Amino acid sequence: MKNFLSNLKGVIHFIFIIIELTIGFSTITIANLPRPFVSQKLKISLARMSNHISDWTILGFKVIMNFFHNNKMEVIYEDTFDRNDWCLGLANHQSWADILLILSASNYMMPNIRFFMKKELSWIPFIYLANKNLNMPFVNRHSKKQIIKNPNLRLQDYENTIKSCKRLKRAPSTIFSYAEGTRFTSEKHKEQNSSYKNLLEPKIGGLATALSALPESKYLIDFTLVYKTDQRSAWAFLKGDMADVKILVKKFKIPESLKNKSYLDDNEYRIEFKNWIEDIWSQKDKSIESLKF
Repeated sequence: MKNFLSNLKGVIHFIFIIIELTIGFSTITIANLPRPFVSQKLKISLARMSNHISDWTILGFKVIMNFFHNNKMEVIYEDTFDRNDWCLGLANHQSWADILLILSASNYMMPNIRFFMKKELSWIPFIYLANKNLNMPFVNRHSKKQIIKNPNLRLQDYENTIKSCKRLKRAPSTIFSYAEGTRFTSEKHKEQNSSYKNLLEPKIGGLATALSALPESKYLIDFTLVYKTDQRSAWAFLKGDMADVKILVKKFKIPESLKNKSYLDDNEYRIEFKNWIEDIWSQKDKSIESLKF
């Protein structure tokens, strides 16, 4: 009986999320129908209006999640934030649920989050609509093997990312990337021989390129997520098995020496950016230890 009720809870939770997302993205899509035909000034107004609708949609999801998870998510804000700033964002990555929890933690607290998204995911309706109407950049990165075969692909990937990020100038936002590049597992951690106890090695290319495109960015906002359970599936989240989670949110001032540089061409810049992120990563590793249940 307990298992039946748990599964029923998951089904109802999923239905509520789908309804909320459908209402939110449908509203944003309708609001943006005139965008291809209006001036740049009006496009900026539409972008800001889309941000407001996005805020309402995330708030609705947050209410739904808190109800089904009995308000067990604990968010610790070490700093205050200005929603008129442009920022970078990063987090450790453990589960599909990370995205929803990060959006909930950021809701009405900081500039709207815009995720780098793999182009392969563009077939998913909600992701496609997010890209088109919320200026979330699709990124089509080639593998190391492909780049070794054809080095020009590296320049192509860089230019595509720069172009995607330029759209974010329309309204203050936080361009977000998972620095680990993949979800953390003990197997991946061992295979990497990672320098960190609780994290995979950070990959800096996406964030550094975003900063090249958006030198207006003032801060890096870092999210550290720690779950009580080892379960990581979408179904575990929907049933409430992953309800116990702590999220530490911190911000770091972006050094001026890292702005208006080319990650592709400037080796000194790559080294300086790498050192800066690795220092933040070391602090995050210690934070995870202190946040563990």
